[in-house]
Amino acid sequence: MDAAGAATSATIASFDTRLVRVPLTRPWAADVTSVGVVATHVVRSDGVEGWGFSWTPQIGAEAVHALLAHDITAFAVGRSAAPDEMWLPAWQHLHEAGGGGVTTIALAGLDLALWDAAARAAHTSVSTLLGRTRSSVRAYGSGVNLHYSEDELVAQVRRWVEAGFDAVKVKVGKPDVHEDLDRMEAVREVLGPDRALMIDANQRWDLERATRSLEVLAAVAPAWIEEPLRADDLAGHAELAARLRSSSGIPIAVGENLHTAYRFDDFLRTGAAQIVQPNVVRVGGITPFLEVARISAAHGAALHPHLLPELSGPLALTLPDVPGVPAPMAEDVEDAGFGALGALQDPSPVAIADGTLIEVNHVGLGIRFS
Repeated sequence: MDAAGAATSATIASFDTRLVRVPLTRPWAADVTSVGVVATHVVRSDGVEGWGFSWTPQIGAEAVHALLAHDITAFAVGRSAAPDEMWLPAWQHLHEAGGGGVTTIALAGLDLALWDAAARAAHTSVSTLLGRTRSSVRAYGSGVNLHYSEDELVAQVRRWVEAGFDAVKVKVGKPDVHEDLDRMEAVREVLGPDRALMIDANQRWDLERATRSLEVLAAVAPAWIEEPLRADDLAGHAELAARLRSSSGIPIAVGENLHTAYRFDDFLRTGAAQIVQPNVVRVGGITPFLEVARISAAHGAALHPHLLPELSGPLALTLPDVPGVPAPMAEDVEDAGFGALGALQDPSPVAIADGTLIEVNHVGLGIRFS
């Protein structure tokens, strides 16, 4: 029996949800001052409890909550409490409302609670249940900072350097690429030549603009370009990747807005991306995240989970070593961790220091919202 099934015949006795807003210390934009969390709680027929959540920064939290409170609860109660047995039937049941997006974000709330319960039943953490392959992962500093002045951006990068990060990610996509270049040159000056600089366009470019912009930004030696085009533009990313292979060689990273393992396979199989960044919640939870990890390893692609270090960091500790492929990194967005925001009932399940993430002792996911 695998880790998810945990040799249990338990069923889901009850499932409840609540929507909370977690205020951000450092707003991501003028209208993004909090993030939406749908906290979930499952009780199994054997009495074991589990806690999980769904998450969406600004848009759709109420829709996610409604899907969880009505359709998912009605479907789940009375069925198997093993997450690997529940996920596919639940996804197939919800497919009429869409194969990904709100449906997979909502499904994460159930899947995470079931994994939490499975680990709690074994009196251990989810990462131990899955099997850790490493004791720590490299973390990189990240921020939602396109709206920062150059001075504010440089100050943020200095904070990351002083905190011991040897890799950082910043936003690009100003109307004039030469303003982007000025900002990135200022960042590179702080970083020096040996720290990695990743850039993220957040889908702001079309193919021609991306091509021209990356010709300019190649001067700062980006380690990757993230979401240069509309997230679902498979053909555009494939063409851009071909252009970059014959010019700067900058790899393309995608994944925070891909919602199914099938779509990750599409991007890797066609060469449209070289690095994948699944968001554990947006793909539907740990069960599909593990499938994305299997696919990326089969394609020899690097995988660096997107956001939510309290969740993605422990999972990164369980990812396999793939020969010739960089080890996974965890993304630490400044002032945005659930622990740092005071949103958790218990101490954070991870600690990040000197650019390295480790787990601290906990059971289950170690994520319960206060």
